[in-house]
Amino acid sequence: MKGADDGVGDRVHTDRNDHQIIGAVIQMSEDVDQSRRHFLGVATGVTAGVGAVFAAVPFVAYWKPSARAQALGAPVEVDISALEVGGMVKIEWRGKPVWILRRTADMLERLPVMVPELRDPDSEQPQQPDYARNDHRSIKPDVLIMVGSCTHLGCAPIERLEVGAADLGADWQGGFYCPCHGSKFDLAGRVFAGVPAPLNLLVPPHRYINDNVILIGSDSGVAG
Repeated sequence: MKGADDGVGDRVHTDRNDHQIIGAVIQMSEDVDQSRRHFLGVATGVTAGVGAVFAAVPFVAYWKPSARAQALGAPVEVDISALEVGGMVKIEWRGKPVWILRRTADMLERLPVMVPELRDPDSEQPQQPDYARNDHRSIKPDVLIMVGSCTHLGCAPIERLEVGAADLGADWQGGFYCPCHGSKFDLAGRVFAGVPAPLNLLVPPHRYINDNVILIGSDSGVAG
């Protein structure tokens, strides 16, 4: 009987240790989640090159929601009050990269220039909610929100916002380029014709809680 009692005692002691370890892991996870909420900024930069001038994005940031929010697939709230004109923020929603670009007036003016080169300039394919089926593919003309995954094989395009990039052609008006297989998208995420990607970049459901706070993943109450 003493041996059996010792075995029960050992198991109780082990169970208590396990609970302590699990509690510590949960606390660590919550601490990490809190630290991820801090918004990161990158300073403005301008780079010059022979034959072309490359204007760097004035503000680029990456923000990752908590592991709990990701696991639940919950909508993600993003405050863009610090997002500069011409700047972009990258967030994560349901494990997907989502880009928010605050376009300049010049960027908006350049949108019609490349229309003849685009596969789906009028957004006829269902790659956006009805309220974003317009020339700028957004609720607010200056704020573009889209999933940053190439519609070819899901690679990650890179922002090439400069005009006339030497490697993309003198007529390049700025946009996004996927170096994996050469797909190109304009400043509204519309795909060029003749590239591997078949569709425009996806615009996720979203709505504005106020002028500066966007809820990604929910568009309840948004007029189509």
